[in-house]
Amino acid sequence: MKQNNKRHIAILGSTGSIGTQALDVIRQHHDKFVVEVLTAQDNADLLIKQALEFKPNTVVIANETLYDKVFSALDPAGIKVYSGIKSLASVVEMEVIDIVLTALVGYSGLLPTIKAIKAGKHIALANKETLVVAGEIVTKLALEHKVDILPVDSEHSAIFQCLAGEFHNPIEKIILTASGGPFRGKDREFLKTVTKAQALKHPNWSMGAKITIDSASLMNKGLEVIEAKWLFGIEAKQIEVTVHPQSIIHSMIQFEDGSIKAQMGLPDMKLPIQYALGYPNRLVSDFPRFDFSLSHNLSFEKPDLETFRNLGLAFEALDKGGNIPCILNAANEIAVAEFLNDKISFLEISDVIERCMAKMSFIKNPSLEDYINTDTETRKLAQNLIIKV
Repeated sequence: MKQNNKRHIAILGSTGSIGTQALDVIRQHHDKFVVEVLTAQDNADLLIKQALEFKPNTVVIANETLYDKVFSALDPAGIKVYSGIKSLASVVEMEVIDIVLTALVGYSGLLPTIKAIKAGKHIALANKETLVVAGEIVTKLALEHKVDILPVDSEHSAIFQCLAGEFHNPIEKIILTASGGPFRGKDREFLKTVTKAQALKHPNWSMGAKITIDSASLMNKGLEVIEAKWLFGIEAKQIEVTVHPQSIIHSMIQFEDGSIKAQMGLPDMKLPIQYALGYPNRLVSDFPRFDFSLSHNLSFEKPDLETFRNLGLAFEALDKGGNIPCILNAANEIAVAEFLNDKISFLEISDVIERCMAKMSFIKNPSLEDYINTDTETRKLAQNLIIKV
């Protein structure tokens, strides 16, 4: 039975960067939230620790080989334990859940998010790939089932916050800010020899390995461009990216009268997570505050699309539409994984993506099955291209 006046939360990917920070938020506001579901891919130890603290109704460990370990630890506490990808997708349908935080990495977030929407659950979306891969299907389903999609990415949360009280006013353009990552200002000659360790050192944000590499290559910003189209119902020509190294302004909106609104704050993902979970209310926090007297420089630059080709490829994918963004995402996921495995160089990530976009068959109006097949076939192609490198 539901506890009155509390939101019941399912966190998909509770052991990752977003998931652990979401639990930090819930610790501070235990009077407002109840954790119903926690899930993880492989990190059984942390999942067990989280479950024993938050006492969810259910946990899912996606890696089936770890089921016995998790079950043995949590069954005595009366916590239901399931395993496997199918369980991950079906657990979101529990009647008691109010909001699902999708903090899974990459394409794996798509089907659980669709299941949650069809079950009438509001979505706190930290998995941008869901909209990159199948934005048209997902947004139509959200409208059909009267479900809110609340953005958790700091940039899209910023846009959403700037739109408060302005939803009736047309947007002239959205300006997404990018930190520039660890290689801002570097040329292609420098990038030829960068190492995994260098790419994983982000100057402002603490994130998982995959998103950190995407940030270094500017693919993360490219994925956000595609996500913004579906979240806010705008065209590619209305989206601009500017490099803002200080990461204080998280994004901006320009309206038709030329006025610009920006959302600002220190780079801390707990703020957009809390805003999404608590929406439409702003909850009190003890997060550090930005001090204007200590910051004398907020600067902006154009992104270097020749050096960082991934951002340009993302705009190209958005312009072509159909299943091309799905191809872009699948190729990028494989290429980043192989870069992290020291199989390809940093610049070869873009090469693999571009070749996959050129070689894969274009589908103008894909179905969900088409997206699933496109993802599968693109991954095979990307792996074959990497073997031949």
